[in-house]
Amino acid sequence: MGTLIIEGIVNCFIVLICCVVGIANGPVGLVCFYEKEVWQRVIEMGLTTEKKIKHNAMLFRIFGIIPMLAFSLAAVYGINGARGFLAGFGQLVFIFLCEGLFDRLFINYWWVGKTKAWVIKGTEDLQPYIYGKTLIGKWLMTLVGYPIIAAILAGIMALIIKA
Repeated sequence: MGTLIIEGIVNCFIVLICCVVGIANGPVGLVCFYEKEVWQRVIEMGLTTEKKIKHNAMLFRIFGIIPMLAFSLAAVYGINGARGFLAGFGQLVFIFLCEGLFDRLFINYWWVGKTKAWVIKGTEDLQPYIYGKTLIGKWLMTLVGYPIIAAILAGIMALIIKA
């Protein structure tokens, strides 16, 4: 269990590092995670373009999501030696939920919602930046989507690695 906690924390650091790098030149760098109204405002203000927003979202997927998935698979099947669907699924869900809860509570709720690090001048009237359907979607992805992804990956791995 201790190993799984450490592996969950590593995934949290992967997303944290991506966020830190993403907003290094200002929060506009990751405006892709904000509501569409904020996108429109920063584009109108000349701070970025829709093409750049989509490009940054793609970079986040490449350097954040793919490494998290790859690390999780390597940890569960390489380090932990999981075999079969259930062992892999349980461990993947645990690691993914650690990262998801970290993202929802620390990054979205506290860092984005309660500090000034993610505030874009000229958009303060649009705060909170994550609300409504987007917030519900993020929680659904964490609580429902991540277990589904874990099931798919565990199923694939169970076929590849015979117990």
